[in-house]
Amino acid sequence: MSFTVHGLPVSQGIAIGHAHLVSHALLEVNHYKIAPRHLEAELERFDNAVSSVGDELLGLKTATATAQSHNEVGAFIDLQRMMLEDPVLIDAARNKIKEHHYNAEWALVQQMESVVDQFRQIEDPYLRERKADIVQVAERLVKVLLGDPGPLPSKRRDGLGTVIVAHDLSPADTIGFKDHIAGFITDIGGLTSHTAIVARNLGIPAVVGLRHIRHLLRANELIIVDGTRGIAIIDPDESVVEEYLLRRSALELERSKLKRLRDTPAATLGGEVIELLANISGPQDMAQIKETNADGVGLLRTEFLFVNRDALPDEDEQYEIYRSILKAASGKPVSARTFDIGSDKTLAGSAQDEPNPALGLRAVRYSLAEPKIFLTQLRALLRASAHGKLQIMVPMLAHADEIEQTLLLIGKAKEELREEKIKFNEKLLVGGMVEVPAAALALGMFVRRLNFLSIGTNDLIQYTLAVDRGNEAVVRLYDPLHPAVMKLISTTIQTSQRAGLPISICGEMAGSPAYTLLLLGMGLRSFSMHPARILEIKKQILRADLAEITPKVQRILKLDEPARIREAVEKLTG
Repeated sequence: MSFTVHGLPVSQGIAIGHAHLVSHALLEVNHYKIAPRHLEAELERFDNAVSSVGDELLGLKTATATAQSHNEVGAFIDLQRMMLEDPVLIDAARNKIKEHHYNAEWALVQQMESVVDQFRQIEDPYLRERKADIVQVAERLVKVLLGDPGPLPSKRRDGLGTVIVAHDLSPADTIGFKDHIAGFITDIGGLTSHTAIVARNLGIPAVVGLRHIRHLLRANELIIVDGTRGIAIIDPDESVVEEYLLRRSALELERSKLKRLRDTPAATLGGEVIELLANISGPQDMAQIKETNADGVGLLRTEFLFVNRDALPDEDEQYEIYRSILKAASGKPVSARTFDIGSDKTLAGSAQDEPNPALGLRAVRYSLAEPKIFLTQLRALLRASAHGKLQIMVPMLAHADEIEQTLLLIGKAKEELREEKIKFNEKLLVGGMVEVPAAALALGMFVRRLNFLSIGTNDLIQYTLAVDRGNEAVVRLYDPLHPAVMKLISTTIQTSQRAGLPISICGEMAGSPAYTLLLLGMGLRSFSMHPARILEIKKQILRADLAEITPKVQRILKLDEPARIREAVEKLTG
């Protein structure tokens, strides 16, 4: 019988294929005691499983590096590899085998549950993410111990693909399935979960948060995954399949047409040129800049140099990486965000014991608390500025003294380089990110001290609405169209423009076609997004009539009922 289920659309596109049910191995573990004479063999079995999963993750890491995947993908794999060396999980499980004679699977699951229970008591985004990684690593280990690698079926005779159906998928699972599946659906997950990010980067249609979908399906059942609308159609009628085959063909044709816009200037119907920049996480992303002919880099996440490694990068290593990015940019601007450490990103050796890292020592606060590390980065950035159009951007500003201290450190770095007769751009621009309501509401203190601004909508929305965007229980409250959010964004754009300061948006809103006309009507003229979204946003801009859009948006900004706002924005987009 055909039925439709609704979830969260996390990766656009349409997939049509047969269900491949991924077992939830943690629910299938037996409990038995090991005889003393077999303990060494059981410990060896456990160690072999750890080694096997480590090799598998290393292979996936190598594959992603070869494919020039998004840098965050490799970071997720590194994090899970670190879990395999975590004594709280691995050594403790071994001790349970030795001391209690538990079988390896049961010892691992018991220790995993003990660790997870501790994390559940702390409302903390970083720990919540780490909890998910521990569960996913334990799942991989148990599958190996059970002798169930979960092979994918061979190519289907009917020409349709395979749709993975799982309780959850780790980023590593998603990467491993990449070349063999049409799409995937899961019981749990959110818009900003690691797996969702990987799916978008790899272009795999996906819908998550379908609750108990894993238990509602049979193996090989036909499924349509609509990653744009957030629905999965189970056992669809032939007419529905034909309709979606046509939709998929239309989407593929549309993508092909978009490529023709690569060298078309991004200008509205009235001829106003709009700047389209890219968000990147390392040198490997520069190839996508060239593919889409982006106007430059609006956000270089420099923390890729600092996380998931045993030692901090020195000045020369940072300089060489920044220089390579600037050379690849071929004279186009690059805005390098100083390292945004804290919350869910930590440095090697740093303790994560804050009760609430999202509101604690993160971003510019961390940088100023570690001036030696910060000064090393600033020196490297300044040295690289001699090789291209580099700008420095400071994250999560809320107080005037944060930018003043940063400017003092930049001045110190400049003075040191002058004394050492090392070249740098003396006129290098320094900007700031508007990510907290305090900055948006008291923008004047930053306008007077900075050369440009960028709105980070992801954090601005979650801090304005007090919603953790990674928490499934409240993710529905994460709303870019909340009247308070829209007023903060609009006011920030207007204040910056009145002061003659360039301003852009580098959060997810900038790369969503649903908000392009709204942001144009607010006065935004510079967008920064994942490179894969640039041509789609350019298409929206080419069709935009600012004379018609602007008064409509001003009327929308006066509304305070969410339903009416959403309806008006949908009409605006058409």
